[in-house]
Amino acid sequence: MALVHLSTAYCRCELPCLEERVYPALHPPAKIMDMVRWLDDQTLDYLEPKMYPVAPSSEKISKTKIMDMVRWLDDQTLDYLEPKIIGTEPNTYSYTKALTESLVAEFGSKIPIAIARPSIITAIWKEPIPGWVDNLNGPTGLLMGAGKGVIRSMHCEPSYQCDAMPVDVVANGCLLVAYATAMDRPKEVQVYNITLSGVIRQTWGEIIEKGREMVNKYPLTVALWYTGGSIKSYKWSHQLSVVFTHYLPAYLVDGLLLVMTLRRLVKVQDRISHGIKILQHYTQKEWHFTNDKFLALQNRISEFDRSIFYIDVKPVNMNAYMRNYVLGVRQYCCKEDPSTLSKARKIHKVRYLADVAVKVFFYAMLLWLLVTYSYIFTSALETLETGLTNLSPFRSVKAYDIEELAA
Repeated sequence: MALVHLSTAYCRCELPCLEERVYPALHPPAKIMDMVRWLDDQTLDYLEPKMYPVAPSSEKISKTKIMDMVRWLDDQTLDYLEPKIIGTEPNTYSYTKALTESLVAEFGSKIPIAIARPSIITAIWKEPIPGWVDNLNGPTGLLMGAGKGVIRSMHCEPSYQCDAMPVDVVANGCLLVAYATAMDRPKEVQVYNITLSGVIRQTWGEIIEKGREMVNKYPLTVALWYTGGSIKSYKWSHQLSVVFTHYLPAYLVDGLLLVMTLRRLVKVQDRISHGIKILQHYTQKEWHFTNDKFLALQNRISEFDRSIFYIDVKPVNMNAYMRNYVLGVRQYCCKEDPSTLSKARKIHKVRYLADVAVKVFFYAMLLWLLVTYSYIFTSALETLETGLTNLSPFRSVKAYDIEELAA
């Protein structure tokens, strides 16, 4: 008999590398539970952001700049800037997972216990149904939002590794963890990081590009617009894109829906933005995990058992997996029957033509405005040139002025 506690590889986001061991919680779990029992919600809301660990900011600041700041800024200013430079990432999910690990570890000497920490969980790879998925968490929501045409920008560093594991591999890993724990009967809690580190490397840029390709190949019947957009490395460009490609169209559509008293698209975009914001926390940092103990589990079973309880993801064909993933999202999340795919492709072509037409119209209008009102820019440039000439100490001097001066 063994107890396997399912945690997450993102339980301690402030650490540069998560090892396969139990980390002490930042606060005693029992005291936190007592606080939740007798404190009111308003007090808990006030205390919540003060209890999270400090995590490195996603925006990089060079050491040279920081040293320069320390040299010439006073202590009061540095104290004010410190949390803005370091950054804090409030995350109740990670925080409570870390608390629970510490709580579970207290019973490690009484019964065989292991902690399994999977990374981001995605659709089924092999069995029982390739591509099956039943929620919109993480990349699944991103695929669906992109397929619907409502997600057109994401703040992400494309070169960072995407550490995501198929759910059937995670399930097999948990079974092997239970088997090893029951056989070894350890006197202290064992930890296994179910992650891709050191196995295969796939970047967010590659995954998102492959997902977009498959979404266009296997489109949704019901969608707001044609699939498009891109990932942004800089936050300001992402926020600008969100305004023009997410909220501006949403407000325009809401203007039409207001007359028909239908569901507001802006509220839908608010929920989508909230979900994407949570995912973006994991796409703006390079995560590192040790997983030697997890990878060693497959050496403890026979070749036949490995074919059943597979945890090696090296043979994954990414094209086939992403195709099944998109088809799974289409069928199980969007409730669109596979028989509607032919119809969806025809509608998708119409959406593509509409997208091209809108873009051509937009750029044509922009060009027309530039040509029509070019005199404004010309006049402004002439005024600027005149002003600069008058201010210049090297004004043009006529020939007869020079002769008069010489005389």
